[in-house]
Amino acid sequence: MTTPVSTPTIIAPSEAALTADGRARTYEVRTFGCQMNVHDSERLSGSLESAGYVRAEAGTDADVVVINTCAVRDNAAGKLYGTLGHLKSRKDAHGGMQIAVGGCLAQMDKDAVQQKAPWVDVVFGTHNMGSLPGMLERARHNGEAELEILESLEVFPSTLPTKRDSVHSGWVSISVGCNNTCTFCIVPSLRGKEIDRRPGDVLAEVQALVDQGVLEVTLLGQNVNAYRGTMGASTEIADFALLIEYVAEIPGIERIRYTTSHPNEFTQRLIDVYGTVPKLVNHLHLPVQHGSDRILMAMKRGYTAMEYKSTIRKLRAVRPGISLSSDFIVGFPGETEEDFQYLLDWLTEAQLDRVGCFQYSPVEGAPANLLDLAVVPDDVKQDRWERFMAHQQAISSARLQLRIGKEIEVLIDEVDEQGAVGRCFFDAPEIDGNVFIDDASGLKPGDKVWCTVTDADEYDLWAEKRD
Repeated sequence: MTTPVSTPTIIAPSEAALTADGRARTYEVRTFGCQMNVHDSERLSGSLESAGYVRAEAGTDADVVVINTCAVRDNAAGKLYGTLGHLKSRKDAHGGMQIAVGGCLAQMDKDAVQQKAPWVDVVFGTHNMGSLPGMLERARHNGEAELEILESLEVFPSTLPTKRDSVHSGWVSISVGCNNTCTFCIVPSLRGKEIDRRPGDVLAEVQALVDQGVLEVTLLGQNVNAYRGTMGASTEIADFALLIEYVAEIPGIERIRYTTSHPNEFTQRLIDVYGTVPKLVNHLHLPVQHGSDRILMAMKRGYTAMEYKSTIRKLRAVRPGISLSSDFIVGFPGETEEDFQYLLDWLTEAQLDRVGCFQYSPVEGAPANLLDLAVVPDDVKQDRWERFMAHQQAISSARLQLRIGKEIEVLIDEVDEQGAVGRCFFDAPEIDGNVFIDDASGLKPGDKVWCTVTDADEYDLWAEKRD
């Protein structure tokens, strides 16, 4: 296996970034999918701006629309082609407009995107995001669509220029790909086997972010806690726990997060780090997917529901009050009402703070499609999803209610005339709840302020600044 390039990637200015009268062409990136897609979109935006494009103002039609797709979430293909159908009329009325489609669905479907939507100008995969400016230029010059799907990674995404929306929080990719064989997932076939960056490259990127004013970093990978990075020219291996310890030593970093982790790789070493590294936030997102061992086995998750609960019990012993979130799938092939009841009972026992739940939908190429198991009807899936959400929302609401009157440190993300919006330690960027503060006087994004929690619902908190 060839190790991808880890040195910074230079994106040259592109003639295609200018209109005939010399105006910089505008772009918009739409992100469908997971946090990996969010990170990738920051790199796509950075690459386009390095080439000379400028971000379109909100409410305006961009000259270039880039769709960064997902192939795993519910109805991913339907969402993509619905969006492309809407964009066709815009393109017909907007001379010179270009549409690019990249990401996991593009990697999987390859020619299908151009067959179903021939008005698309560029199709690229997960392994060649840095090619986007050049592909747009060739498509514009040649007057025909460009298709480029690499089967293996040549450049780590983190080496590409980036355009971050947040000045104080940043994603740092530490690995790409995945070695797991979950039957509901096709990520390994799209992003390849796991490849880990060298610790020195990761730390250099974190330091660069600190130099730009970043206080919070999220270490990112498909299975982040499986990380095993080769240290320098030696054969010594740094596990994920050691990498966290190294990141914590960098002055200026105040919060360390990571996603997404896997229960099979949650070692005692990693649990111990929660007791020794205060900068590691008091929050963990650890997908479990189900509470029935029979379903977990069919999913090929590699652990039992009891083993998962043992892990979080050890964590709670090391970090009392740690906030725990997870992901679940209902309606997996073969799921019975008894299996579902196991799941509800498991939720009651586990007392997780926040969860995400998805109704199972077949993904083209996923091993689950070949399982000789009964298909759960759509109406049953919907019913179980609604019952799951009602059950968990009651738990989440009760746990957030316990925080009323408590003091929390809030990292401010937005400030406007209505107040400030921020996150405490258990609110991950983009996916979790918010903390709302009415009095935003003297606050700006990136500030940290101690507050007293005054109210809560199933997802969010309201707080007042501490005097």
